[in-house]
Amino acid sequence: MRILFSSTPAHGHLLPQLPLARAFRERGDDVVFLTAGALTPVLAEEGFDVLPAGPTADVLLAEAARRTGKDPASEPTPEVAAEFFAGARVDLTADEALAAARDWRPELIVTELCDFVGPLAAAALDVPVATLAYGPAMPPEFAAAMDAVVGSRYADRGLTPRPAAHYLDTCPPAMQQDGWQPPSGRLPLRPEPHGQAGQRPSEPAVAKAPAGPDQRRPRVLVTFGTVFSAPEVLSPILRELSSTDVELRVTLGLTASAEDFDVDHDRVTFVGFTPLSELLRDTDLVVTHGGAGTTLGTLAAGIPMVIAPQGADQFVQADRVAAAGAGLGLPQGTATPEGVAKAASAVLADQGFRAAARTVADQIAAMPSPAEVAATLAAEPAPVA
Repeated sequence: MRILFSSTPAHGHLLPQLPLARAFRERGDDVVFLTAGALTPVLAEEGFDVLPAGPTADVLLAEAARRTGKDPASEPTPEVAAEFFAGARVDLTADEALAAARDWRPELIVTELCDFVGPLAAAALDVPVATLAYGPAMPPEFAAAMDAVVGSRYADRGLTPRPAAHYLDTCPPAMQQDGWQPPSGRLPLRPEPHGQAGQRPSEPAVAKAPAGPDQRRPRVLVTFGTVFSAPEVLSPILRELSSTDVELRVTLGLTASAEDFDVDHDRVTFVGFTPLSELLRDTDLVVTHGGAGTTLGTLAAGIPMVIAPQGADQFVQADRVAAAGAGLGLPQGTATPEGVAKAASAVLADQGFRAAARTVADQIAAMPSPAEVAATLAAEPAPVA
């Protein structure tokens, strides 16, 4: 088959698609990605070609902010999020994307939940689309706002929106929204922490929390992804965490250097962009902003979490992790440095959080693998409803 993956131009939206894309490639299918050309180096490391279309996320953020007067990253109301994903991105990407997709002639388009360019191309080319949802279902008010905004873009091109033939659900039951009803075409899909190209996923060696003075200190990973890891945000949190008796490892994001952080560098180890599967090895606790990929990857390894949400859908992740008992999510206004450090100490001290995280990990392990889902999709390309 010829399979096109379409993604919002951001690591957090792109990386969760890679396990399924690899699975299709291992079957012998032709796979290509449709996203901003700036992400070509990321995908080149994976051996995937890119159909470049549209600007980068920073350009889209600026345009959505200009249109709404609000920052889509830090003020993710339904209206602002809809303008970013379904308005500005479609307006600045769709024509280039449609031309590239027509030339490549896919037989199936796989999109991530917040990508509205791939479904537009699917409607134009009359091919089925599968939507890959990362994490809990999108709140209804956000879905309705996005559908309303993108509707006029279909009308402008004489197209009719078509429902996804498949909903690829990476959310384990313990994390799903209360009362959620699965859509037709739902296929569970096991999420995996991002790993190196060519590596088989393996469960990280999760260490037990120290029980006595002769054992090592707990290892805490602090990762706020590629967008929300500004030194001015993280430095106060790191200073507070480093004053406790833990080994602290911190990811830098894409642009910062260790010298940008105002911390005691003898007590903090910084690492550049590294696959999450490697970072999780021998980690006892993850302190994070709550990006969907980071959250599900961490829980797949059975590691408890403290989530200090900064924006986007991170408040949803924080709520669901807390509901599952697999960590603490800090409500808006409480993610102070002192609040984060206090929560981290509480999670490390209570083995109940670790047990709940292992329960979620067991649920994830029982979900169909990317290879199984790829085989299902290839064996029966679903008819469009």
